[in-house]
Amino acid sequence: MRVEVVVKGIVQGVGFRPFIYRIAVANHLFGYVRNKGDAGVEIVVEGVEGRVQRFLKSLNEEKPALSQIYDLSLTRSKDTRQFTAFSILKSLEGGDLSGSIIPYDIATCDHCLTELRDPENRRRNYFFITCTQCGPRYTVIEGLPYDRPNTTMKDFPMCDACKAEYLDPLNRRFHAQTIACENCGPKTRLTTSTGETLSVNDPISQTGKLVEEGFLVAVKGNGGFHIVASTLNSRPILRLRRVKHRSHKPFAVMGRSLEVVKSFAEVSAVEESLLTSSVRPILLLRKRASYNLSELISPGLHTIGVMLPYTGLHHLFFDDVEEPAFIMTSANPPNEPIVIQNREAIAKLGHVVDYFLFHNRVIAQRCDDSVVRVNSGRTSVIRRSRGYTPTPIPLKGHEGYSLGVGAEENVNSCLIIGDKAFVSQYIGDVEQIETYDFLREATEHLLDLTNGRIEAVGCDLHPQFITRKLAEEYGRRYACPVLPVQHHYAHMLSLMGESGLDEMIGIVCDGAGYGSDGRTWGGEVLHCTFDGFNRVGHLQNQPMVGGDLATRFPLRMAAGILHGELDVDEWLVSKAKHFPHGEREVEVVLKQLKQKRLPLTSSCGRVLDAVSALLGVCVERTYEGEPAMKLESAAIVGRDVLLLPPTIEGNVVDTTSLVREVFETRDIYSVADLAYSVETYLGKSLASIAIEEARRRRVQFIGFSGGVAYNAHIAKVIKTTVQDRGLTLILHKDVPPGDGGISFGQALGALRGL
Repeated sequence: MRVEVVVKGIVQGVGFRPFIYRIAVANHLFGYVRNKGDAGVEIVVEGVEGRVQRFLKSLNEEKPALSQIYDLSLTRSKDTRQFTAFSILKSLEGGDLSGSIIPYDIATCDHCLTELRDPENRRRNYFFITCTQCGPRYTVIEGLPYDRPNTTMKDFPMCDACKAEYLDPLNRRFHAQTIACENCGPKTRLTTSTGETLSVNDPISQTGKLVEEGFLVAVKGNGGFHIVASTLNSRPILRLRRVKHRSHKPFAVMGRSLEVVKSFAEVSAVEESLLTSSVRPILLLRKRASYNLSELISPGLHTIGVMLPYTGLHHLFFDDVEEPAFIMTSANPPNEPIVIQNREAIAKLGHVVDYFLFHNRVIAQRCDDSVVRVNSGRTSVIRRSRGYTPTPIPLKGHEGYSLGVGAEENVNSCLIIGDKAFVSQYIGDVEQIETYDFLREATEHLLDLTNGRIEAVGCDLHPQFITRKLAEEYGRRYACPVLPVQHHYAHMLSLMGESGLDEMIGIVCDGAGYGSDGRTWGGEVLHCTFDGFNRVGHLQNQPMVGGDLATRFPLRMAAGILHGELDVDEWLVSKAKHFPHGEREVEVVLKQLKQKRLPLTSSCGRVLDAVSALLGVCVERTYEGEPAMKLESAAIVGRDVLLLPPTIEGNVVDTTSLVREVFETRDIYSVADLAYSVETYLGKSLASIAIEEARRRRVQFIGFSGGVAYNAHIAKVIKTTVQDRGLTLILHKDVPPGDGGISFGQALGALRGL
């Protein structure tokens, strides 16, 4: 009997061909397996029918843990006895399937970690230790099929010992494309800030010592450079904040082990599983009462971003130091992509750091660390990048080819191919030409890896977003329509696409999005299907005094909301020190308030910002979401003291009365209690509108999306309110609720021809 099999999915770079070889030989079958140029795998087996059937059963039930089979096609015929053995053939250069993909970068496996510490193993202490089940994938590949010549490992010919392992079917590194050792693989070197190589026996160990001593070191990893600093010494952290222009934005840390992480952060069972998974994301964890790291790492927040080592190099960092963790922050100039080239690092970071730890492997694709949070036992992805990209999101009921290019902040792109959505790695805020170029490069790479095409392009409705320029560029190239998708509707489309639902009442809360009426939206209740949406409710429109300045200095928002309700002149003058230009600026603000011709917004984020400033929690936003995030941290020990029932008229939530109540009781109740009360009111009010609309329209599912959906307390209030009324709340899991999920929603919107 002869069977020809074509497998589509994540089947290159995960040890799939060696697996096929072993089960074919075990069943005494003849034939071959080879990679295809479209990221699929072709298999031909000949032999006794019963053995062929056992082979096919093993293929489905025993495949490598990291592989995923999306589609498997079989062609049966009589045994032609064409083969006398089973072999792995040279890969094909072309292919006619689309939608297969290589896997994400995989954290170093336990087998390799054991070898890393084994005094008798020839890879002991070798930083680039990998096998078929671990190591970089997405960040090394330059083209398909996934073979060494198509990766950045092509620059490192295998030594005889590595080649013997590579060709041995019984070896764990059989056809491992990243196989290497100290004799033939990438090397590290420690240099000064100007790139002068230092003569040290162990560059990695020496780097750890330098960081512990208080120096800043830029370290080249799999997907880009990190700047590494001490977590106990405040002096280098203050310096890092100064040179990175990050006065308050939290830094992520890498803990030396799970046990050590548990000494300064609370870790649930779900969080432990994520921390130790092959993805190894940065996980936002709640600080312990015994938290003993520097408060300068995440000032004013109850959480800290933590990851565990995911490469051999990271594990070796901690060998000769006492530090429980190191700060690991992406190395990039402000608003530019993470640095990946050695010369570029010296040019852009030489004035920032004291030393560089380089390796000489080229990074094919820059890729930041992913960021994840667990809310009420449910995973919420904040930044989808290393460890997730380019794993696709499965779709139900969708067919076609489309592209989404994101909005303006936290941008990525998304390519839909049939029933799968492929989201690129995190790109960043598209403000600089370097970031814009990175978005285009990542999109091109995704198209190449998936063998994809484009029939429609989705972009944001905002007419001035630079991402529209990229959308139009692809529209011209593929001669296809470019379709603007309203920002908050795109949020809901991403949630509907991820959850496989065709209709939903959506609560969408964020900082800002261009509305269909030309105003700034951000606290919305939408009735959504894939045919369109209706805005059925929202937060009260509030004036933004000074326009965008109100997003940076939230006291302006507080003054705008309270003006007309109270005499805020004297109060605002008392806050003059929090304005860059003092009393002169306050006078301008008061004049603007009297003009009453100000831009309006229904943004939930701006209301939270106003309350945060009003309570003295955060009076200046130095990074995205800072006032609201710090308000959430203040609220975690609070209780609802205002007990305000939702005040809704015409499906518009009254937020003026809410802010006035906070102003009038700020000397009576604690900051924690007022913060908690505000979040409770907003959650209950929006949920109330959604529930009434769901019942009126006979919709069972209510969704919650947008950046505010990261707020654990607001999400819990909405969930409890919705479930108490017998309805089901849908939350994101694999797609970011924030703007990192926008491109997915845009691609879905374009696919449906909206």
